[in-house]
Amino acid sequence: MIAIVQYNAGNTGSVQNALTRLGYESIITDDTDTICSADKVILPGVGQARAAMQQLQQKGIADIIPTLTQPVLGICLGLQLLCKSSSEGRINCLGIFDCAVKRFPTGQIVPHTGWNTLEEMKGLLFSSIERLKPDVYFVHSYYAQPCSATVAICNYILPFSAALQKDNFYATQFHPEKSSGIGEIILKNFLTL
Repeated sequence: MIAIVQYNAGNTGSVQNALTRLGYESIITDDTDTICSADKVILPGVGQARAAMQQLQQKGIADIIPTLTQPVLGICLGLQLLCKSSSEGRINCLGIFDCAVKRFPTGQIVPHTGWNTLEEMKGLLFSSIERLKPDVYFVHSYYAQPCSATVAICNYILPFSAALQKDNFYATQFHPEKSSGIGEIILKNFLTL
C-alpha cells in the first residue's frame, strides 16, 4: 500500500491521480499507524512551510517520518520539509537532509513556475533517463541549497537542488505528477524501489 500523507497542504489529489494512472492503489491519510505500515510513503505539498510543519507536529506525523525505513518521497513542499530548516517562517524542519531552504533572491521573477531542465542527475529516481536533460514542472519560491544529498540540479537565478536522496528518503522540488512522461518515469522508478 502507498500512503500519501495528508497534512492540509495541497496536491494530494493530483499525486493520487498520477498513481492511479500508473496502475497503483494509494490512500490519502494522516493516520500514523497507516503511514508506518505502508510499503511506500509520499509527502507531497503545496503551501507554507511553517503552517505545514505545525500540521505535521499536531498530527504526530513529524515524529514518525524520520523513523520510517520504507521508501519515502517528498514532493515540492515535501522536499523542503525534509530539509534541516526553512527561511519561510524561520523554522526547523524534519532534518533528513542536511541543507537549508532559502527564498529566491528578491528582484527576480518569483515563484519559479513552469518547465525547466534537470542536470547532473544520478541515482535510482533517474534510472533510464540520467543521460537525458529532461524538462520537468516547477512551482516554488523557496529552494534547497545544493548539498551532499543532491542527486539533480536545476538552474533558476542560481543552482539549486532539484532532487535529494539519503538512505530511504527521496525528494523532488519539481512535481513529477505534473511532468508528463518524464514525471511518470520518475514516479515509477520510486514505486518500484
